[in-house]
Amino acid sequence: MGASTQVPMTAPRIRHSKGSGTPLVMVTAYDAPSARVVDGAGADMILVGDSVAMVVLGYDDTLQVTTDDMVHHVGAVARTRPNALIVGDLPWLSYHVSRDETVHNAAKLVRAGAGAVKLEGGRKRLESVAAILDAEIPVMGHIGLTPQSIHALGGFKVQGKQMDAAQTIVDDAIALAEAGCFAIVLECVPDGVARMVTDSVDVPTIGIGAGRHCDGQVLVFHDLLGFAGVGRSTPKFVRRYAALEETATLAVAHFADDVREGRYPSSEETYHMTDQMADVFESSGLELSSRAETASEPTVSPPV
Repeated sequence: MGASTQVPMTAPRIRHSKGSGTPLVMVTAYDAPSARVVDGAGADMILVGDSVAMVVLGYDDTLQVTTDDMVHHVGAVARTRPNALIVGDLPWLSYHVSRDETVHNAAKLVRAGAGAVKLEGGRKRLESVAAILDAEIPVMGHIGLTPQSIHALGGFKVQGKQMDAAQTIVDDAIALAEAGCFAIVLECVPDGVARMVTDSVDVPTIGIGAGRHCDGQVLVFHDLLGFAGVGRSTPKFVRRYAALEETATLAVAHFADDVREGRYPSSEETYHMTDQMADVFESSGLELSSRAETASEPTVSPPV
């Protein structure tokens, strides 16, 4: 597989893809290796999500990461120069305090390499959306289950299960679209609610646990590749396409066995002295276990 186009994706292109008939693909990435994988697979967008807190940094929720943390990870992704649009997550409390602070924090993510930012919340966040848009920064909305509101919501729970709650989500989506958001993430809502939202707004909806009626889908890199972590359950909407944590663990265990049994490194994986140097050492009374087969200068790999 490969990227379908070499033209960099932009927020306006995402916005105008509504109704194209081809669902959008967004996957999270938090560093250069994961960004290369996601972009190489042809994803339309890379979300540098605050989920980095849970799947990379080992926290129990997303509330622990700061704007500086997000800048660090956005920069790592951006340095791979992907064709996919980089969307940087604004973390908790980065857009809640003041208009000036909101714009300043969004600008930090853009300077690090993001082409757009994402924030959580509906109509209560319209002032923040307007402030960021006034700074010419594209904004992606996020409604339904908003992980930064985990304490207010009482945990990670499906949202919009009752009619009034469903209508609130629809109204929030309409308000975000009218405010200028170029796309909206719908997280953990019934598929019927997601369909109502998708039909009610003229910008793409990106679902995660929202059924198949959205304009696109997003999954967390570590979830879809099988890096669940010991004792960490995955939501029902996650489809695992690989078991890379198991594969990686076996590979490292194989390396450890080879080291302990003396199988690594082999002669082929070792830099040897030239015969001339070996003769000098041996004439000095030092015994060498092997000699080089060639006097050519070895190529040295970058340090780890």
